Amino acid sequence: MTKTIKILRILWIGFAAFFLMFLLFAFCVTINLFGMFGNIPDLEVLENPKTELATEIYSSDHVLIGKYYSTFNRSPIAYEDIPRSLKDALIATEDVRFYEHSGIDMKGTFAIAFYAITFQKRGSSTISQQLAKNLFRIRKSKDGMLSNTMPVVKIKEWITAVRLEKAYTKSEILTMYLNTVDFGRNAYGIKSASKKYFNKQVEDLTTEECALLIGLLKGPAFYSPTRNEERAFNRRNTVISQMEKYGYLPKKTSDSIQQVPLKLNLTDDHTGTAGYFLDYIRGFLDSWCQERGYNLQEDGLKIYTSIDSRLQKYAEEAVAQQMKNLQKEFDKHWKGRNPWGDDNSIVMKELKKSERYKDAKEEFGDDDKKIMELMKKPVKMKLFSWKGSVDTMMSPLDSVKYTLKFLHTGFMSMDPRSGHVKAWVGDINYQFFKYDHVRRSKRQPGSAFKPILYACAMELFDLTPKDSVMDVQTTYTIDGKPWTPNNSNGEYSNEYVSLTRGLAHSINSVSAYLMSRVKPERVVEFAKKMGVDSPLEPYPTLALGTSDVSVYELVNAYCVFVNGGEWKEPLLITKIEDKYGNVLETFTNRSEDVLNEKTAYYMTELLRGSVEESGGTSTALRGVWGPHGEIGGKTGTTQNNADGWFIGISPELVSGAWVGGENRTIRFRTMEFGQGAKLALPIWRFYMQKVYSKRYELGLTKEKFDVPKSLTTSDSLNNVLQDTLSSDGN
Repeated sequence: MTKTIKILRILWIGFAAFFLMFLLFAFCVTINLFGMFGNIPDLEVLENPKTELATEIYSSDHVLIGKYYSTFNRSPIAYEDIPRSLKDALIATEDVRFYEHSGIDMKGTFAIAFYAITFQKRGSSTISQQLAKNLFRIRKSKDGMLSNTMPVVKIKEWITAVRLEKAYTKSEILTMYLNTVDFGRNAYGIKSASKKYFNKQVEDLTTEECALLIGLLKGPAFYSPTRNEERAFNRRNTVISQMEKYGYLPKKTSDSIQQVPLKLNLTDDHTGTAGYFLDYIRGFLDSWCQERGYNLQEDGLKIYTSIDSRLQKYAEEAVAQQMKNLQKEFDKHWKGRNPWGDDNSIVMKELKKSERYKDAKEEFGDDDKKIMELMKKPVKMKLFSWKGSVDTMMSPLDSVKYTLKFLHTGFMSMDPRSGHVKAWVGDINYQFFKYDHVRRSKRQPGSAFKPILYACAMELFDLTPKDSVMDVQTTYTIDGKPWTPNNSNGEYSNEYVSLTRGLAHSINSVSAYLMSRVKPERVVEFAKKMGVDSPLEPYPTLALGTSDVSVYELVNAYCVFVNGGEWKEPLLITKIEDKYGNVLETFTNRSEDVLNEKTAYYMTELLRGSVEESGGTSTALRGVWGPHGEIGGKTGTTQNNADGWFIGISPELVSGAWVGGENRTIRFRTMEFGQGAKLALPIWRFYMQKVYSKRYELGLTKEKFDVPKSLTTSDSLNNVLQDTLSSDGN
């Protein structure tokens, strides 16, 4: 008996000593003795946790079109929007005594010792402990020599969990947990996960979908439904069984939904080509955030843009439709030959831009032989095709040759009255081709620049569409230099032609005459007022569009014609809110009157002539905006068919497209395919047909351009008089 008492006494003393040592150790961790254990978040930090929340970008019709984030892709959701099944699945699986403990589940903790002795692997972290880990990255702390050891990590998690329980209600803890936890596929938080895996709002998740997402928490990669569907299916059913076990589901329902197959609807943060738009506005947003002390990738801002998700979708579909068909023709056109001919310098120039070449250059320095050996060695890669991405083995050199054969495009659509940019398609595929051909790319516009020249001349000399110019080959001396422009077909009527016909048929002799009267310097100045900010060369050839401009600039300039002569700065961002919904700033755009309203209206008539005049370059568009709708536009084709353009107008939208090769030598060899009417105009046509079919839903029901009160019907296009523009310009 005495021996038993001694053993019990030793055990009690040992337990007491262990307990005191534990308390002392916990105290040392709490105060971070000698800085060895790392800091624990204090009450102020706990009450104001800093989580990394993805900034969300919304369209004008309130559709999420993209996000900016760094390590984490988080979007918060309110407690009331979390479905009951999701809460039940979480508690039944992760922390069945969640509503009973105060941060530490002692019963579960002591059970761990038993499982450890019997070599069974089982976790004991409560939801509060896991939240502490998610919010404050306790297990990744590096501010103490012992901060990453398991005993220290556990104690810090316990202490932080208890503090969280004191600072927040159970509902708040559960909400914060679901808003911060990792669900895999770079989705942090239930809102992101719901969108990524099922393409739906959290409140619309079914019970089995909730179970799948909660099942991922045990190991997002291991139980990923995209990597191992069977494993994910079994894990989901385990969660459903737990819900049944703890009374959250009746057995009949549990048995039924366990038979339901996984039905994923996977999405990315932004699909299609809106990525070009998001990339462009990011530069402004980075500067805006830096000036005001915000972090674009972590502060959960909400950015509201001018883009209309429906118009963006139609634009992307129109681009895909035309470019897919055009690429077939291009490949057939160059079958058995390289579009760049024997000029391998073009291939080398593109190769040197690639990341693989830059890496090889860094490794081998100036040893070109070794670099090229590596560039000719096949490696695994993913390539773009119009039938879908292709996984293949190909050398970096051959991949450059493959990529160079694709035609590219840029398309933008804008509301001329407000200046709001409604659609932005920077190229054929954002995943594979990152260079933006709306704003960054600049190419010769050819005849698509002529309306700016016409507007300048009409404004200066008070001309109308009925005024006429002689279509004759002429040599002009401008600034002491002779210039003899030729019509594209090499023919001249040697008759007077109206300005309407001159623009509709894109007659170079008419443009040359107008340039001789206006002078290049004045046209450059005028173009700048209309939104063309690229440096233009003040040469007579500017009349034929020889200076590089962007799609963005030309669309902006044409908007002046539809907007009664008023230039509007393109507006891309309308409002920025913080994560709580507080408005941080609203945005407006600058405007300026650059044309009188009469001249602006005359320009819409001239552009209509391109569609309505017999033989006009845009007659393929007749009827696109309905039987009574008014539309207009101008094609543009540059030397050797390197660039094809079309800028089109309607009463409520101005849109433009460019099509060409990445290098100017990559082009169709004949005018049959290489002109703007064949390359770029169909994109506008496909786009506007889609818009017109949904015009009432989009609120775009206006069919005719506004006629200024100062004009009478006798001035209209249908009553053209063959007056002569006299030699002095009057």
